[in-house]
Amino acid sequence: MKKILAVDDEPNILMSIEFILEMEGYQVHTARDGDEALEVAEREHPDLILLDVNMPRKGGYEVCRILREREDLAATKVIMLTAKGQALEKKKGIEMGADEYVTKPFAADELLGKIRALLES
Repeated sequence: MKKILAVDDEPNILMSIEFILEMEGYQVHTARDGDEALEVAEREHPDLILLDVNMPRKGGYEVCRILREREDLAATKVIMLTAKGQALEKKKGIEMGADEYVTKPFAADELLGKIRALLES
């Protein structure tokens, strides 16, 4: 069973992501800020991380950069989730090492499609 870490400081978004992923048969872990995301990633070694950009303590870009610098977590797939859909934001996410970028609000089918594609690659 593939493990996914969903990181978002908005409880309602986190709850809906968790529900969608569990319905698809994924083992889901959650975190509400960047520091907690790094702790859970270190402990669980997820196959993929859904990472909100704007969060307290450490933002998504910083978390992604730290993940890429860590030998044990560098290969983890990362999808940035953000309300900021501008091309510049997307470029920054990819430059920080994100594999994919999804803007909120997102369609569950779109998100699941990107998750499946990354986990199968």
